[in-house]
Amino acid sequence: MRTTKFGAVALLLMCATPAFAEAKDKGAQDKEVWITIGTDAQEPARAAFRAQGQELPAPAREKDGVAALRVRESQLEKLAEAMHDKLNRCAGFISHDTEAQALAAVEGSTSAQPLQTLIAYTIDNGTTANSLMSGVLESNIRSTITSLSTTWTTRRYNLQSGIDAANWLKSRWTTLANGRTDVSVALFTHPSTVSPQPSVILTIQGTTLPNEVVVLGGHLDSINGSGSSYSAPGADDDASGVASLTEVIRVAMAKGYKPARTVKFMAYAAEEIGLRGSAAIASQHKSTGVNVVGVLQLDMTNYRGSSYDIVMVSDYTNAAQNTFVRNLITQYLPGVTATSTTCGYGCSDHASWHNQGYPASMPFEALMGQDNPYIHTSSDTLTQSAGSAQNSVKFAKLAAAYVAELAKGTTTIALQPTDADTGR
Repeated sequence: MRTTKFGAVALLLMCATPAFAEAKDKGAQDKEVWITIGTDAQEPARAAFRAQGQELPAPAREKDGVAALRVRESQLEKLAEAMHDKLNRCAGFISHDTEAQALAAVEGSTSAQPLQTLIAYTIDNGTTANSLMSGVLESNIRSTITSLSTTWTTRRYNLQSGIDAANWLKSRWTTLANGRTDVSVALFTHPSTVSPQPSVILTIQGTTLPNEVVVLGGHLDSINGSGSSYSAPGADDDASGVASLTEVIRVAMAKGYKPARTVKFMAYAAEEIGLRGSAAIASQHKSTGVNVVGVLQLDMTNYRGSSYDIVMVSDYTNAAQNTFVRNLITQYLPGVTATSTTCGYGCSDHASWHNQGYPASMPFEALMGQDNPYIHTSSDTLTQSAGSAQNSVKFAKLAAAYVAELAKGTTTIALQPTDADTGR
């Protein structure tokens, strides 16, 4: 999980497969790129670099807990590993295309007010919410996690396997859409210097408020902190989040769900090296004036590391929407316990939307430091959750309730007996 804003990372960094080796530019330079990072993370990062005989440069600017500095693109992976090992962040920094973007991010780091007017957070669409939630099946979430984490050795953003995983997911979501004319599925293609892997977006057109948009996302890529040649199944980080959203899509299509507001499901590319995919998409939405009224991020949902069921990330998120999500848990997931935690700068794709002024929330699997210790390794497999996706069920149900109550709308197909509830 975790990082934002796109910036160029050379393809030569991650060559592990013959196909990629043939495609890479062997003459590519180890370019300088700009990043922003939390000032609290600078010294642990510097210590990790010094231990390996390297130095990070002094920041070009610091303000309100955020620093901008210039690094070599070959250092980004080492930095991501240091952030994970020392501060339990993934990656804990945001990469930028230019110095101007990085400095602007520092200057805008204290912006708390969303660009869009907050909508009224009402909970009054129980029939639709319960209909969607009742259709969620653990077996389907598990199947998607298994496909994403075992079909490819890695879903790394700049390897062919990462591109193939995006194409597979697009095909899967297209099949689930089942030809509905109000539903579209598309790849969001990034410049190759940002991410050869595309992001995937499924859109359900709103019926009465189509210009108000609700976004639900997770990241598609995976990474192994030891290097590009190592296996990165990413079953929890973040096949679990993408699988939870895929199940919400499946149920919504099966129930004939018609939202009042437009709903977009997104699987972001290149999150692990600086939230690049989500940063590009959020920036595009802002520059084109799209009225995004709410964003929900699911990044790691299937590892039960804390006594709490759901942990809300409180920083770089919107307090009013966080309260709304907590109220959804109380209303629709009785017995599910919730608390809050701080995640740090550049923690996951919700930060991309927050940085553009959109209200975002991120329900997480555990308190920070108690989350899955196997992420970014070859051991991030479904085995760490006893071969089950049961822990993700409550996150899929929460996402379904979020859609029903924020996008409103109705289902048109009655619950079938085979849609039996399989647990909270």
